[in-house]
This record gives sequence, structure tokens and C-alpha cells, in this order.
Amino acid sequence: MFLHRIHLNPRSKEARRDLANPYELHSTLCRAFSPADQKCPEGAFLWRLEPETSVEDFPKLLIQSSIVPDWHRIGLSDWLGKNPEPAVDLKARLKLEDIKTRKKFRFRLRANPSVVREKKRQGLLQTIDQEHWLVRKGLNHGFSLPYLSAFEFDDAPEKRPDVRISQEQMLRGRRHEGTPISIFSVLFDGILVVDDTEKFVQCLHTGIGHGKAMGLGLLSLAPIG
Repeated sequence: MFLHRIHLNPRSKEARRDLANPYELHSTLCRAFSPADQKCPEGAFLWRLEPETSVEDFPKLLIQSSIVPDWHRIGLSDWLGKNPEPAVDLKARLKLEDIKTRKKFRFRLRANPSVVREKKRQGLLQTIDQEHWLVRKGLNHGFSLPYLSAFEFDDAPEKRPDVRISQEQMLRGRRHEGTPISIFSVLFDGILVVDDTEKFVQCLHTGIGHGKAMGLGLLSLAPIG
């Protein structure tokens, strides 16, 4: 499992097009992971557009994959703003073979907290609902979140997970046939605790939630200590 960092060139017409349409950006990235005459393998990679830290920064993408991409296959000479950084071997960096239960990591996740109502997927707009969504996902994927001290909600004490939620936004794009896409997203930052090693490692490979073609679902980790 490899992590790649690439920077897009904001002066490139094609890069600006992709930044305005996450679905199109995913399609462009697919070229690096499959030959032109083959369909991009499902689940070949996960990606995320990182928050910009200054107006001078080139837009940065994190891409996680099981294979090493060939960036030349994208075929756009000025699409990249900088030369790609060397791939990081996450298996070695995170010592995946040695992960034990109760191990803690810092994490970042851009995701689509949502529920299905009347056969339609709806984004969860309230902070407490977004927190509950992430807690439920943790139960399914072998991790949990530390809790803050109790707060009061509706006159009843309720524990709150220690997670920061920011950058709530509606991502919009169009499929190749012109069908519009819109999906609600938020950025989660915090600390998690591994509860089930097998489920957790699988989660790192497959991502969390819906909208992966729109740049959602990549769970990024940093060791603590």
C-alpha cells in the first residue's frame, strides 16, 4: 500500500477543470493506474484534495493505492505543478504487521456522513449527527474515538468524541454523460484507537463511506509518539 503526494498546476486549464469537478479529477487520475484501453480497476486507489495552507500553495492531492502509478500516462504536460514526490510505503511507515489493539493514531478523513431516508441518501448537517456517524463507522471498521468530558444536550448528559469537524461543503460535479452529482462532505481530524486489527487494516485499504470517486473515504494516519 503506497501513499503519493502530487501538486496540480492552477495555471493549467485541465487542472482547473478537474479541481472544479471531482468526478472528472478521479477520471484523470485513473489514467495513471490503468492503460488507456482498460477500465480503471474498482478500488484501485483512494484520494483526497488537501486543505490549502496559503494562497501560494499548489493544490495538493493525497492518493493511496496498492500499485505504483505511472503519472506520464495522464498525458497532460502542464497538469502537474511540481514533480511527484517519491511514493511512501505505508506498510512500512505505519508498521501494519505490528498494529495491536489499543494502538493510537492521529487521523484525517474527508467523508460523506449520511443516512438513507425514503431510498435517498441525505447528508447529516448537524455536528452531533456527524459525530455519531463516525462513531458508528468506527464500530464497523475496528476503531473507536476517545471521548471528551460530558456535555449537556436536551437536559441529558451525552459524551462527545474528541474529533474536530471542519470544511463542511457540497461537492458538485458531472458524470461523463452529463448527469449532475452532488454529495455533502466534511473533514474529520482527531485521534483514534484500534479495537480490531483485522477490520482496521481492511478499512485502510477500502476507505470509509460513500463518494470515493469524489475524493472521499481516504483514512490517513500518523503514528503518535
